[in-house]
Amino acid sequence: QVQLVESGGGLVQTGGSLRLSCAATGLTFSNYRVGWFRQAPGKEREFIAALRWNGDLRVGVDSAKGRFTISRDNAKNTAYLQMNSLKPEDTGVYYCAASYDRSRYPPSVVSEYDYWGQGTQVTVSS
Repeated sequence: QVQLVESGGGLVQTGGSLRLSCAATGLTFSNYRVGWFRQAPGKEREFIAALRWNGDLRVGVDSAKGRFTISRDNAKNTAYLQMNSLKPEDTGVYYCAASYDRSRYPPSVVSEYDYWGQGTQVTVSS
């Protein structure tokens, strides 16, 4: 049974940092591209970034560029999202997802991901 478990969310002030983790079990981690998404209340889930096993990268949300960094440790079956200079508009539930490595380019759409974590809440206070 495949499981993705996010952790590291919480309440932080504007300008603060958080590091989210996504621990994967039940799959061969290096065979999957890993992506991070977020969903604010009343909004659609939006793509942040995704990373292939070899470092091929796709970045999504413009507002996160330069502030968020995705990484992965294949030996630990874990992916990370380092978030710096957080803003109130970054508030939402953050999800990690895994997509089987079907092509070179990590996917950016929800439907292309096979497995999802339960999400972790990130709240940025002003």
